[in-house]
Amino acid sequence: MFNPFGRAVSTKAAGDAAEARALAHLQRQGLTLLERNYRVARGPRARGGEVDLILRAPDGTLVFCEVRARRSVAQGGAAASIGAAKQRALVFAAQHYLQRFAAPPSCRFDVVAIDGDHLDWLPGAFDAG
Repeated sequence: MFNPFGRAVSTKAAGDAAEARALAHLQRQGLTLLERNYRVARGPRARGGEVDLILRAPDGTLVFCEVRARRSVAQGGAAASIGAAKQRALVFAAQHYLQRFAAPPSCRFDVVAIDGDHLDWLPGAFDAG
């Protein structure tokens, strides 16, 4: 990736910038950040999961949000890059996070897809099961 000044930008830096942009957008919509980059491991051989942003919506709903960014919509764009395996990993991490609640609140899985300069927020982008 390149920044506007022509210098290379690391994938991590680009991802961090996308998450910051997504978080700012969601906060303007009234959501409150609870956790960022929540990670959980399954075991030494099995991959765990990570949730980019965990937020609370104004109605109390817990929101597990995946942020994806692409330079353009070529090859389907950012939203299309969240396949079944990634969804399973997100659900796994969310289930782990929900264990801290005696009575888990309602929750949903959102996606913020950033294609170039265009940001799409997709509330309830997929279901847990």
